[in-house]
Amino acid sequence: MKMGTLILILLCVAMPLATNSEKTQQRVESNSKPNSRQVIDVKGIPDSVVWVVQLSDVHFSVHHPDRALDFKEFIGPALSMINPSLVLITGDLTDAKSKDLLVMKQAEEEWIEYHNVMEEVVKISGLDKRIFYDVRGNHDNFGVPSIASPFDFFLKYSLNAGVGRTGAVNSVTLETNERRHHFVGIDTTMAVGLRGPTNLFGHPTDELLAELDTELGHWDSEPKPVTKIVYGHFPLTFSRASPSGKTLKDVFHKHSISAYVCGHLHTKFGENLKRHHELGNHLFQLNMQHTPPVSTMNCSHGTQQFQDFWEWEVGDWRKSRVMRILAIDQGHVSFVDVNFTLGAIKTIIVPTFPLDSRLMLTRSMLYDYHCKSLHTSSYITIRVLVFSVLPIARVLARVYDSRSGYLVKVMEAAMEKHEGYSSRGDLYSIPWFYEAHADKAPQRYWFQIEAFDINGQSTLSKSRPFSINGVRSAVSWTWKEFCVMGCQWDALYYPLFWLFIGFGLFSLLIPVALPIFSTNRYSFKDFFNNGGVLNGVLWVLTELHRLRLLWLGFLAYLFSLVLLPWFSGQVFVDIGERMYMTFKGWVVRLPGEGKKIEFIGFPDIIVVVIPHLVYVVLPAICTAAALAAEREACRIHFLARSGKKEDGPGHENQEPSRSSIHVVGTRWIRKLLVALCLGILLKHFQSCKHLLIAYEMNPLLHCPGYSFAVPLLMSYAIYKTNRIP
Repeated sequence: MKMGTLILILLCVAMPLATNSEKTQQRVESNSKPNSRQVIDVKGIPDSVVWVVQLSDVHFSVHHPDRALDFKEFIGPALSMINPSLVLITGDLTDAKSKDLLVMKQAEEEWIEYHNVMEEVVKISGLDKRIFYDVRGNHDNFGVPSIASPFDFFLKYSLNAGVGRTGAVNSVTLETNERRHHFVGIDTTMAVGLRGPTNLFGHPTDELLAELDTELGHWDSEPKPVTKIVYGHFPLTFSRASPSGKTLKDVFHKHSISAYVCGHLHTKFGENLKRHHELGNHLFQLNMQHTPPVSTMNCSHGTQQFQDFWEWEVGDWRKSRVMRILAIDQGHVSFVDVNFTLGAIKTIIVPTFPLDSRLMLTRSMLYDYHCKSLHTSSYITIRVLVFSVLPIARVLARVYDSRSGYLVKVMEAAMEKHEGYSSRGDLYSIPWFYEAHADKAPQRYWFQIEAFDINGQSTLSKSRPFSINGVRSAVSWTWKEFCVMGCQWDALYYPLFWLFIGFGLFSLLIPVALPIFSTNRYSFKDFFNNGGVLNGVLWVLTELHRLRLLWLGFLAYLFSLVLLPWFSGQVFVDIGERMYMTFKGWVVRLPGEGKKIEFIGFPDIIVVVIPHLVYVVLPAICTAAALAAEREACRIHFLARSGKKEDGPGHENQEPSRSSIHVVGTRWIRKLLVALCLGILLKHFQSCKHLLIAYEMNPLLHCPGYSFAVPLLMSYAIYKTNRIP
């Protein structure tokens, strides 16, 4: 009797677990180490394809409850429909901002909301909680003095922490009968989390890079093929080098990963936040990808391993309500972005082959085709995943030829569903003669999928170009996309800083050097008589030098920006000792430890330093010089009107014409320059206001030089040039 009761209890406990395993069709094996290495045995058809979901920058906020409400309403049911093998949430889980967006520090109520919503989403989706992975973003690190400090709420409320994953590197392998799919997550947020805005970049350490290197090489000795994908929060352009000079890109190239997926930038900078990386330390990359000519392919060395990879930034949930489905089909990696701004999505189509020639092709595909080393089994069919709330009745594949300048349909066929005893999702395919669609023009052929549910409702995928022979299509960035994806900002910060400081110093010191190296006397009359842009510039700078006190003020201020702290403020969540910032970074003492750490927040401080130089300091110098030159021109005008003459060399030349006298006589140029001064000061005061609130500063006590130096110098310039001597 007791034995029968025991068996009945065990069956009752096992039934829910069996139901859940049928839902996910996978076996999860993991260890309990902080840096966990997990293996998921993916069961069920289609065996050749796995797919995961990525979300990023959800920014749950006490001031915007709609973000969490929409997430729970749409994502839970969507995950239930898609049934992914992994769910990746790549940072900025909470907003950590005040209502005016100026104070940036942790709010525990936002973390509690994140925890509760995720628990609900896991429950609604019916998925195993262990397949959910999240990582920190910079917003999750605002004001956190150290990992595991009382304000490190990630370790208390995150999904990773809930299942014991507390390390900076976590790996999970999706294993099918045919191949392994190795995902490695990295947390590169600052070890000492500053408040924003000077907490913007990823900061990988040498220890993290070594651990990442080990994880990516874990399956290298095994014969089964492996596809490697890394996920994190920060784009590589917003990730600095480690203290030893190594970068994430170096490790990615070494292990020939297929893709790095991230977040951070949202969609406000553009839709094409993607980049193809090849070997080389590129400070700049002008377009999304380099397009190598076929002639560079050398087929004489047998199979080659190419060290190129894609970086794909996903749109944010915060405003754009974007979710990405990433699919890997026989090693071919593709993705589709789903937008929930208009509500729930009933049918989602994810083409897995052929790949988009603009965003997904690598050098290995180009080599495989032209060197006849490709696996034809992955080319002989068009394949697509279809997820739907209602059963799908029919799926059509269409191929178009754009050679004539219009999309002309050259193929339309019904696709067949892969049937099996145990299915994780619906994969459709149709055989085709792929070699007939090989062309040197990577955007000649396009394809589109249309799915019909049992109610006759039609859903179309976006048309995309494809290139069977691996030739990539060139895609140009907008200037905003180039700025955030094409420039390596950590390497550019110091060159930019010294360029702008050098320009300011050169502008001030060139009048001092002119008498030493030149016998010319640069004046308004000399400029008027001889012309030339150079003469005009040197005359303007010389006039600023004659206002000696103003000139000395600007010179002293430039030196102070290099030699002295800019300001001091509160950089952590709790109120404690004030820290100070220089152009090299913040100098801080950790609360409770007294340990001094120098120059953290490099190059994050670029968001304060460079705008101050570009929009305030240098324009102030140029405008002050222009005011001084305008006063001198008016003085010449006054002398001409009064009939007086100047004594001394250089004044015997021709007097200015009546037209030039009229221009300077009305002093409308001065009015424009004063208006420009007011614009510069307005920009400066706005920046000061934001920083004063962000770091809880008093302008008189904590940042007098930064707050008042430029306004005082500009006011003095306006006053000194008001009257004509």
